[in-house]
Amino acid sequence: MSEHDVLLGSTFSENCDRIDSALNLESSFDLKKRPFVIGGIPAAIYYLEGFTDSRSLQKLMEYWAENCETCARKRVTDAESFITSSIPVPDARITGKVEDIVQNVLSGRTALLSESFDGKAVIIDFRTYPTRSIDEPENDRVMRGSRDGFVETLMTNISMVRRRIRDPALSVKHITAGRKTKTDLALCYLFGKADPGYVKDLTRKLSDLDTDSLVLGHQNVTETLVRTNWYNPFPKVRASERPDAAAAAILEGRVVLLCDNSPEALIFPTSLFDFLQVTDDYYFPPLTGTYLRILRRVIFWLTVYLIPAWYLLLKHHAFLPEWLGFVIPADTGDLPIFLQIILTEFAIDGLKLASLNTPSMMTNSLSIVGGLLLGDIAVKVGWVSPDVILYMAFVAIANFTQTSFELGYAFKYLRVLTLTLAALFDIWGFAAAVIIAILLITTNKTANGKRSYLYPLIPFNGKALMRLLFRMKKHD
Repeated sequence: MSEHDVLLGSTFSENCDRIDSALNLESSFDLKKRPFVIGGIPAAIYYLEGFTDSRSLQKLMEYWAENCETCARKRVTDAESFITSSIPVPDARITGKVEDIVQNVLSGRTALLSESFDGKAVIIDFRTYPTRSIDEPENDRVMRGSRDGFVETLMTNISMVRRRIRDPALSVKHITAGRKTKTDLALCYLFGKADPGYVKDLTRKLSDLDTDSLVLGHQNVTETLVRTNWYNPFPKVRASERPDAAAAAILEGRVVLLCDNSPEALIFPTSLFDFLQVTDDYYFPPLTGTYLRILRRVIFWLTVYLIPAWYLLLKHHAFLPEWLGFVIPADTGDLPIFLQIILTEFAIDGLKLASLNTPSMMTNSLSIVGGLLLGDIAVKVGWVSPDVILYMAFVAIANFTQTSFELGYAFKYLRVLTLTLAALFDIWGFAAAVIIAILLITTNKTANGKRSYLYPLIPFNGKALMRLLFRMKKHD
């Protein structure tokens, strides 16, 4: 048993020494201990300065000072009586564990110890967290609809979901994970709609997470929750920064995980088709939404196979009919086409990294001017063909037709793999790459419970598949 697992004793001074030691009070200036007297009885409060509403705490201490004689006259001799008679705060509870006290103080709550509490402490919630404004997510914008997005504060995110689902069936389970970070997680689902067995299994997995830290939020949760092979690049869990998307998923019977310090919601269970859904589809009429959805899927799959198919056509240009002669570049450049494509792939990623680290006022200028200059100079020098620039520009832009950054890179790896195998083994290499892609998709492990990564195609669910492929008039 560690020192944090022990219970409080009956001596007030001894309990204060234990809490001082467990919190390592002297080494942190923002951890505060305030000794005082209530009705002639020694007491002390512990709190974290940056997370505590100082005005509320000051008002409570003023209340105790004004009513100290009443407390003494009532002969309050235990923590429960003190909460009832002398703590006019909605959220107050009792604990006797040193570890529980330490965790609550480091989470922003206030701990009250008193000589009359007989080995107990009162935990009072005066937390206030620093938070940024609720703005529309940069990576998931819509032309119509709400403009709010999740932030890094858990309770704010929960309130945005509850604002949209005012149903007592909406259940929110609190889970703490991470041996060092003690990160707060919230599992949101609709009772009676979500699979209770899956909710129970997911709760157990989250409670048993074997990790020291969840400082990276949802990414740490994903990596510890889903154990899978490193070579499978497909995303394991769908994430969304939009409260309306999270609320819609809950109403469909899914489970949403919110993580403190992370402005994203993880949606369970997840399939490949879920990543190709965009919130804008539901803010347009069914015909427009269906057109946009079909167009998005066609364009996105072209990002994988357009370049390798074009490369194969160039290798067999002698067999091409006359009407396909336009695919043969007039100027092939000084480097082999395969090398030109690979270099352009690296150049595009380099521009992306540069734009991420560029001040926001210069990002658009750098992306446009940098792309035009590099492309134009590369063509004039003879490094790449204008045709390579054209096709790779299409692929780079088409990647943004969906919002998942991870899925975009998964398809990029498949594109490079298909191109490489086609260059080495011709049409047989292309076919082998298609088979590898199918195997990677079908064997991708996620926290999906009974569902596969290709649901509702495997196992087949016609109604669900139609809703994914087409924008239906009524959304149940």
